[in-house]
Amino acid sequence: MSCRRASDSFLRRSRPFSSPRSVSSSTPLSVSRSLHDLFHYTSGRWIINDALRHAERRRIFNVDGLRRLAALSVARSPDDIVDFAKLAEGGFNRTFLITMRGGFQMVARIPYPATVPKYYAVASEVATMAFLRSSGLPIPKVYGYSPVSDNAAETEYIFMEFVRGPTLSDVWLDLEERDTISVLRQLIQFESKMMSISFPAGGSLYYAQDLEKAGIPLEDERFCVGPDTRTSLWYGRRSQLDVDRGPYERPEAALTKVAHKELAYLERFGQPLLPFRRLRREAYEFQEQSPADHVENLNQYLISPSLIPKDSTLSNFHIRHPDLQQSNIIVSKAPDSDWRIAALLDWQHTSILPAFLLAGVPDRLQNYDDPMSQLMIPPSLPDDLHALNETEQRRAKELYRRRLVHYHYIKNTEKLNKLHHAALTDPASLLCRRLFDQASLPWDGETLALKVALIDATESWELSTPRPVAFDPEDVRETMRLDAEQRDADASLEHYETAMAYCKKMKEEMLAGLTTAEDHALIEAHWVLDDFDEEKYK
Repeated sequence: MSCRRASDSFLRRSRPFSSPRSVSSSTPLSVSRSLHDLFHYTSGRWIINDALRHAERRRIFNVDGLRRLAALSVARSPDDIVDFAKLAEGGFNRTFLITMRGGFQMVARIPYPATVPKYYAVASEVATMAFLRSSGLPIPKVYGYSPVSDNAAETEYIFMEFVRGPTLSDVWLDLEERDTISVLRQLIQFESKMMSISFPAGGSLYYAQDLEKAGIPLEDERFCVGPDTRTSLWYGRRSQLDVDRGPYERPEAALTKVAHKELAYLERFGQPLLPFRRLRREAYEFQEQSPADHVENLNQYLISPSLIPKDSTLSNFHIRHPDLQQSNIIVSKAPDSDWRIAALLDWQHTSILPAFLLAGVPDRLQNYDDPMSQLMIPPSLPDDLHALNETEQRRAKELYRRRLVHYHYIKNTEKLNKLHHAALTDPASLLCRRLFDQASLPWDGETLALKVALIDATESWELSTPRPVAFDPEDVRETMRLDAEQRDADASLEHYETAMAYCKKMKEEMLAGLTTAEDHALIEAHWVLDDFDEEKYK
């Protein structure tokens, strides 16, 4: 059983290879280096297209204006601000920690220029946070926001409560087993609470005052459901398209609009492309691929509404965190007490969708590649653990932990969040989610994953149900051969990127430790893992 989601994975193909770092709160803003850090991405570098990735995250704004607006949002004077420092930067936003006299602290967050859809993303996240906070979920309070840049700060922004404490990722590997299980149980309880809320339609949540066109109102008429903010619907030139992105009044609309969006994009902008991932190009003999095949497969996908689960409760609209990973969870621990979840962060691009499309074990918690986890066998350490060498013991403990986390996430979901568990285990839901995820993704020179999902769907159809899609047996064999070849390429790419990231980081750390220009020049000229011209040796 595979419940992995493909949500916006196309934006994560190139990741920075060093972890985020904070700017020292003691650095004065008058120093130009500090302003550079405020405006630029400084948390890492990319193996491919590093300059482009940094340019996408370069955001110059009016620092004094942002400080003034922040102070006003909490009824304080700008003169009360004693420090303004970069706190963190993620895939879509940069956050700053503002400290005022008396020790009060708050967070300011601004989106990168490349973040889309800018207006809807900011407006929807604010409303989502406020609505779920009022429903009893541990979410920071919003003090103020602007979904437009026409303000003193010259940028969109959100001001919110600063929740003290480490992220779960900071302590995750150090938690005792009982603490890990306890935190997972709390997480499922919060998921159950949010998924117990039903909505009249799908899309994303807004304050009614922030939408020009009327959305579909909730019982609390301050809020309404409006356009869906998932990045795949707006990525690149897709934001120029006048297509229906919600609200969706029926589950069939939620399923089909993603394909209509991509078909509209391909009709207007489609062109032959080499596959985005270079190591996958060899299987296509380094030839550009026509989008016509993807158009054909998207049209085949449009039959997917016939796969909607028979259990009508799974078609009701619900909400769930869009990226539930440990770095988005703040935890706290008082002396002589257990760890508790203090806050759930990062609600940007949250969608309201039918339950069968929301389901899935969060990527950082699932272990579906392991047969023991697939079969939900209670995990245990090897009986001969102490007889293993140090490396084998470490691997055994790591595997045990992955199995433990997966097992207790599923078991607690089964016990505490029956709606989610039903959607997780319903065969039609699994099939429909996979098709939906693949059909949602932007065209990147390949249609293979969508076609494989369609082929698997035809083979999984109930015998009593007419199959609206059929593939030639030879076409199926060739598609599956290509899929196997590309899986090997993906594995090679993962090892290659890991190795290159490590080598680059090792070189930078060595250069940082040198004290003379001469040593620096020698390393730059003769680093053993850098490219060099071999022609003179031939």
